[in-house]
Amino acid sequence: MVRFHVIAVGKVKEPFYRNGVAEYTRRLTGMAEFIVTEVADERLPDNAGAADRARILSKEGSRVLSHVRPQDLCIVLDVGGKLMTSEAFAQYLKGAILEGNSRITVVIGGSLGIAPEVRSRADLLLSFGFMTFPHQMARLILAEQIYRAAMINAGRQYHR
Repeated sequence: MVRFHVIAVGKVKEPFYRNGVAEYTRRLTGMAEFIVTEVADERLPDNAGAADRARILSKEGSRVLSHVRPQDLCIVLDVGGKLMTSEAFAQYLKGAILEGNSRITVVIGGSLGIAPEVRSRADLLLSFGFMTFPHQMARLILAEQIYRAAMINAGRQYHR
């Protein structure tokens, strides 16, 4: 069974996001495993300059990469990433799984985005669109899209 390992910078604070992710995790039971690892985010000083931002990104990036195995297929959510329809994302995942990828790691960065070293580790930079979403909401959207992809790939109807 394929394992989706989400590595997210920061914690989910609002219960409705946690509940939503938990619901899609439950729905994926029997099709895929969906786990989330939260890594600590760094506090951004009020008057942070470019050097402070780079230092923070580097620290968060190191924490993220400590959870990415060399054999993992690594997808990084990035505003400049590739745009895909749900069907195209499902096809991408299906192809990756057929190629033997049993652990797919998805990275969601913090408030400053993604460290360059994390971006360079990515097998796919993926964007959810041109709009900006809270990082907590990105987890929920990701969980839903992975569930949708599993349903598409299983030939099952999603909406009832």
